Amino acid sequence: MSETKMADLADISWAEFEKVLMVAGTVTRVEAFPEARKPAWKVWADFGPYGEKKTSAQIARLYQAEDLLGRQIVGVINFPEKQIGPFRSQFLLTGFPTEEGVVITTIERRVPNGTRLA
Repeated sequence: MSETKMADLADISWAEFEKVLMVAGTVTRVEAFPEARKPAWKVWADFGPYGEKKTSAQIARLYQAEDLLGRQIVGVINFPEKQIGPFRSQFLLTGFPTEEGVVITTIERRVPNGTRLA
């Protein structure tokens, strides 16, 4: 992040960070989302004790459906649900935007679904 942008961001407390529920989940299902404005997939993930949740993710430029199935990802699961066209998104699939597309946040070693990011 550039210094100018960093200067625009306020520090947050640990208590504020703890409000964001970022947990491990395993992708269980992926479907095309032709109604999306930008190339996207409908993605379902198992978050263990938090259940299965779905999202729309603009990651179709870099990932095929078969690349995603069974992969562990990091999701924010305590945002309010969001209507995206005809689809209701229940979590945010985290990732890093690049010129080629969004690179999803994955987990280097398997952890139990629902494990919270620390």
